[in-house]
Amino acid sequence: MTYPSPHAFAAMLLTVAMFYGFVSGRARVEIISLLTISAIALGLYLFPLPGQAPTDGLKLAFEGFGHYALITICALMILGRGLVTTGALEPASRLLTRVWRFNHQVGMLVTLLLAMAMSMLVNDTPVLVLLLPVMAAIAANGGLPASKTLIPINSAVLIGGMATTIGTSTNLLVVSIASDLGLPPMSVFHFTPIVLVASLVAMPFIWLVMPRLLPDNSVAGGHEPRRFTATLRLGQTSAAHGLDMDRLKGLLPSNIEIRSPIADGRLRVSGTHVALEEAMRVLGATAAPALLMERLKNGYSKTGEDLTVVELAIGKDSGLIGKGVASANLAERYNVALLGIHDASRSVHQRLISHQRPADTVFGEGDIILATGAMPDLNELSRVEGLLVLEGAKEQPRTAKAPLALAIMAAAVIPASLGLVPIAISSLAAAIAMFVTGCVRFDRIGRALSAKVVVLVAASIAIGRIVLDSGAAEWLSGLLAIGLQYLPASAVLAAVMLFVTILTNFASNTTAAAVGTPIAFSLAHKLGIPVEPLVLAVLFGCNLCYATPVAYQTNMLIMSAGDYNFSDYTRTGLPLVAIMITTLSALLVFRYGLY
Repeated sequence: MTYPSPHAFAAMLLTVAMFYGFVSGRARVEIISLLTISAIALGLYLFPLPGQAPTDGLKLAFEGFGHYALITICALMILGRGLVTTGALEPASRLLTRVWRFNHQVGMLVTLLLAMAMSMLVNDTPVLVLLLPVMAAIAANGGLPASKTLIPINSAVLIGGMATTIGTSTNLLVVSIASDLGLPPMSVFHFTPIVLVASLVAMPFIWLVMPRLLPDNSVAGGHEPRRFTATLRLGQTSAAHGLDMDRLKGLLPSNIEIRSPIADGRLRVSGTHVALEEAMRVLGATAAPALLMERLKNGYSKTGEDLTVVELAIGKDSGLIGKGVASANLAERYNVALLGIHDASRSVHQRLISHQRPADTVFGEGDIILATGAMPDLNELSRVEGLLVLEGAKEQPRTAKAPLALAIMAAAVIPASLGLVPIAISSLAAAIAMFVTGCVRFDRIGRALSAKVVVLVAASIAIGRIVLDSGAAEWLSGLLAIGLQYLPASAVLAAVMLFVTILTNFASNTTAAAVGTPIAFSLAHKLGIPVEPLVLAVLFGCNLCYATPVAYQTNMLIMSAGDYNFSDYTRTGLPLVAIMITTLSALLVFRYGLY
């Protein structure tokens, strides 16, 4: 066999260097990605591919920034942002939260099974986009940190997408190439039983082991959440009216503590920010005067500023120290609402006389105020009164637009799932609709998009192109064909699946499908093995993209949300790849009688 061309050798060397840089963690992903793009651009400018001009190399290196895959990912991030800012998925998150509250392990299993089932008929990417904000809400409500759930859920989504011919675009590509080469067409559920059996083997690892291998990347990982004392104003239709203390406690979240009985339509409680929000929803109450909250919400229609909830720490030079809540008059002076106070120095009982109202509370150094309002007003309060805005500001959902955001998401997902419109087109149109309708504001795009993911996608597209165009993929394919001719059928299937899996994780699943399917036909004729199991080995290998963030767009979608490092994917993905290759190869041997 001939040696690889200089360009092919350089492409393979650059690919190895890029992924070594990712795994080592010695430099940020954005820097390594930009260096990779730069190396391709400069290398092809100085040493163009045969028959190409130097400027063609520049086009290849930078075309990822305008590639439809990157546009699709950015559009889907914006759609996810719209679902979050409107609170459109809060009912679903509350339903799953109840399951998670019953038991974390049961909640995780139900979520994994739901994700896998949905992705069998709906494209993987929309399924994950739908689940991302739900899992973030569950994490905030006492579930596992998002960093411990998103990679397992993504793995379940990818397994579900593998199970049908319409589960992913890659499956359709492999099946169509195989059909063009003479293989009879496959029905939608042709190989579903094989994947479902393999999922039974893989699910215990995904469910029970994967979360233990992942870090807790939550902001407060390992720390007790802050508790705030608040006064809930009960509306006339509140469910709390007429309840005795025991029944009232049963209605509230478990980590809410009642400080005093209901008096004058007010209930004094303490709890975390998330627990206070749930208590207000359950009771139909507000933590600030209802008229004030209505005034703040109406301000959005005039200024376009979202309501944001922030935590403000009182510094030693703050003008609020020694003042009471009533005398500080924050609502009128700064147009903000006080929701609760965290006493940093001593218990609330030491700060309050038993029958005093929270309005008489005196601010002290180190206390933390939970307040809501438009961000400019909150910043003004912070500047004038000497307060520090802590991390973790949370925008209040504009629930009036929730049905609209859901309708826009459905308009993007359903046509793409049915194959009527490419996901790139439907997601882009839906993202524009999110802007036009005000579900997402133009000046908040930065909160929806991740620069790390954008650059990483562009670099992965460039690497995939250079591996293919330089002849590196073709050379590796020929090498594989030579080495497999003396192996038993089970080993051939496993080797083909492993080779395609490597291409998928280090180039792209499209490249893997385009290269691997013809190899399957060639090997079948040379080795006397039926074509169909080899084609399925290629199809399955294209979907085993768990080991790197660049292997599939859903991997990159969760990278920012889970604050993952490259090594998090390899640590959890490599064992899963080994489990799936072993199981699927054995099942193919059994299914097609290749003993």
